[in-house]
Amino acid sequence: MSRMNARFTRDNKLMPDGRKIINGINTTRVKVASCTFFFLVVIFFTPHPSFATHNKAGEITFTYKYGLTYQALITTYTDSAAPADRPQLELNWGDGKTDTVFRANGPDLDGDSIPDGDYIGSGTKLNYYYGTHTYSGPSTYVISCEDPNRVDQVANIPNSVNTPFYLQTVILINNAVGYNNSPVLYYPPLDNGCVGQPFKHNPLAFDPDGDSLSYKLVICKGQGGADISGYTYPNYWPGGTSATGSLTLDAIIGDLVWDSPQMIGKYNLAFHIEEWRKINGVPVKIGFVTRDMEIIIDACNNTPPEIDPLPDFCIAAGDSLFFNVHASDPDNNKVTLTASGIPFKVASGPAGFSQGISGFGSVTGAFSWVTNCSHIRKYPYQVLFRAEDSGNKVHLVDLRTANITVVAPPVQNLTASPIGNSIKLTWSPSPCTQAIGYKLYRKTGIYSGSIPCPCTTGVPDSTGYVLIASLDSLNNTFFTDNNGGTGLTHGVDYCYIVVAVYPDNAESCASTQVCTQLKKDLPVITNVDIKITDPGNGSIYVAWSKPTELDTIQFPGPYKYLIYRSEDFTGGGFNLIDSLGTNGGLNDTVFTDIHAPVNTLGVPYSYKTALYNDIPARYFIGESLTASSVYLTLAPTDNKIILSWEEHVPWDNYRYDIFRKNHLTGVFDSIGTSVLRQYADSGLANDTAYCYKVRSVGQYSVGGFVNPIINFSEEKCAAPEDNVAPCTPLSSVFPDCEKFQNFLTWNNPNNSCSDDVLGYHIYYTPFAGGEYALIASLSSPADTTFLHDTLVQSIAGCYYVLAYDSAGNESVKAPPLCIDNCPVYTLPNIFTPDNNGTNDLFHPFPYRFVKEINIRIFNRWGEQVFTSVNPDINWDGINLYTKRPSPDGVYYYLCTVYFIHLDGIRSENLKGFLHLIR
Repeated sequence: MSRMNARFTRDNKLMPDGRKIINGINTTRVKVASCTFFFLVVIFFTPHPSFATHNKAGEITFTYKYGLTYQALITTYTDSAAPADRPQLELNWGDGKTDTVFRANGPDLDGDSIPDGDYIGSGTKLNYYYGTHTYSGPSTYVISCEDPNRVDQVANIPNSVNTPFYLQTVILINNAVGYNNSPVLYYPPLDNGCVGQPFKHNPLAFDPDGDSLSYKLVICKGQGGADISGYTYPNYWPGGTSATGSLTLDAIIGDLVWDSPQMIGKYNLAFHIEEWRKINGVPVKIGFVTRDMEIIIDACNNTPPEIDPLPDFCIAAGDSLFFNVHASDPDNNKVTLTASGIPFKVASGPAGFSQGISGFGSVTGAFSWVTNCSHIRKYPYQVLFRAEDSGNKVHLVDLRTANITVVAPPVQNLTASPIGNSIKLTWSPSPCTQAIGYKLYRKTGIYSGSIPCPCTTGVPDSTGYVLIASLDSLNNTFFTDNNGGTGLTHGVDYCYIVVAVYPDNAESCASTQVCTQLKKDLPVITNVDIKITDPGNGSIYVAWSKPTELDTIQFPGPYKYLIYRSEDFTGGGFNLIDSLGTNGGLNDTVFTDIHAPVNTLGVPYSYKTALYNDIPARYFIGESLTASSVYLTLAPTDNKIILSWEEHVPWDNYRYDIFRKNHLTGVFDSIGTSVLRQYADSGLANDTAYCYKVRSVGQYSVGGFVNPIINFSEEKCAAPEDNVAPCTPLSSVFPDCEKFQNFLTWNNPNNSCSDDVLGYHIYYTPFAGGEYALIASLSSPADTTFLHDTLVQSIAGCYYVLAYDSAGNESVKAPPLCIDNCPVYTLPNIFTPDNNGTNDLFHPFPYRFVKEINIRIFNRWGEQVFTSVNPDINWDGINLYTKRPSPDGVYYYLCTVYFIHLDGIRSENLKGFLHLIR
């Protein structure tokens, strides 16, 4: 700033070439210290707005340094011929702090030790400004910079030369997010197009952290970061005429397409490049960069080239990808092909392309990429191919994006070995060593489909596989599946798949499926069947299938089964109740539980059988899984009983048969089946008892067991009762402000969805959110109107109209019917207090729904002559303070009126003139 102050010590003078020197400053090149200071230059020293034209385009990006420290880069593109120049800008960090940042690129042409930017042709200068800042803590920060003026004559920005240029970028600093770098934009925000031809642009955005990017058009910003007033997207103009074709921005790949411009001119567009990162599995937007770009549309006789469509590609790391890109030009102009994207910038094994290859009329370029493990990524790589023709005035382009997903190869050598009630799984480490762990999936039953690699990663839900374990190390390559400690089920095919997981949550292709079964070397329970229902002396039949693959060398026998029971579904409190075997050996597989108390009416029971080698010393071999009884619950309602039941068993119950006891024969008759654990028996008589039981029908998925497996629930009885509220009436309210009354009307639910409505209850509250009071009870279902005519000061309020039935059930409350007052308070502009009985008092007419007022009346000298809080006012023209009649003349009043509304009291201010005539 001291250098600049020194320049303002010389006198104004006129140079020989006509350039004006103001206080020693050459007006063809004005350098200012900050955006704010530039306004002073514009106001006091700029003779014409064109001198201030400056900014064409730009953006702010940032990089992470360490801790809470970040470096921001302001990039601007400015008119090199404009008199305004910016050796430094003010950078707002979004936390209440700002820094002056100096331009850092280009030669120092004027010897002030500040670089002057780089001239890049077409009357444009490129400027870089760097700043570094340490934040105090986590938050969301808006990094911004404002510069006073854009270039002039921007077609879609009114008075653009006097419109500030505002850039902003948002950064989220959060421990869950971790460090973050903004996207980097490789294609400059300056582009050209032709009238009547499609325009295409892509910023070539790359996220160095591998975050997912999306794109969104926004309005260009002006002073203070506000949307520019009068800004229009170039596809629409005032009056609603679509003058210039459609404008679209692909949210995924970032292609900006304008199809097609119809008017010559300069245009500015802005869009966000948004960063997305998964936090705890949920995509979170962690920031965005705003690009403000310039497009110049000119008249030219040219048609753009066209690139042939490209598919998306999937490739396993370690494989090679080769494909050709072909472009043609309808005008037979020279066409040049280029390509850009992350695959060309990776450190190890970058992709190749015949960059800059050209041809007249058509051209073909070759893409190649020998991938390796370092290229594995969750999201696709985007490769942008650009075909540019050699039109004389404007070079037109076409863009094509190819998505390339590099997938981790599948894990190899997955094996599954049954051990008791568990299965041991092992596999080879992932061939790509940056893997951070594995996901292990299980399915009961063999999956007959395929999971194609490399275009499908992980294990799709459609396969029926379920995640059972996540392991967090490259070399953690074994797992024992014991079903969370409860053991796996005999007689079931268990199939497994493993996938590798990578630091960005990318997953490998699925491994080959492996399947196995548990050996039948333990008892397998098949029946828990209620035989007698009783609160204390019930009976339950329990059976199991004997082990047929027992290692008799290791366990020579004789054998004994110990039988355990628990009063719940899952065996939370097992107690030993009996034992079988030894002399009966392994074939002793049936047990009837009558060990009192057996409350089959009131609780479910679960069982397991443990196998022991009994002699010479008893020792444990293993045990069955737990199986429970089918436990029935009844829920009586109006003319209906809803049955629901629950059981926890290791086999698959695929059907349930429902039985109801016949009142005449006493026999349980089948009344229906269900594949769900619920059934509704309707058309019943209220207050009559009905008794039920349920039969489950199931099987193990492999042979060698009793099939089907049949078990009954307990018997249970209940009587339907009317506990169902009638339908809520559909009601309306019609207010009458003049008569101070509300008229309510509704439908009779007996005509639609109910059959037992006896009458209606009407509830009312005068204020929203107030307590409702019963104001009327109507005893006929046909009486469907009500006139609320006892209102005094207000008709505002809310109503419920509820139907009730013979059992006293009241319908469910619908959203209340609410109406507000229609307040009025009108004051006259003349009155004649001459005691002739006509118009002697100043008072309102008409008025209603007013709680109180506060009026003050003043004479022509501003002296207050009257005041009142009475809504009627009734001023007789007597000065409140002198007690003498006020003279003829014009008086002024201020009046605050407090109206009664549904949501409370609201005030309104009135003011006006009053003529007093005697």
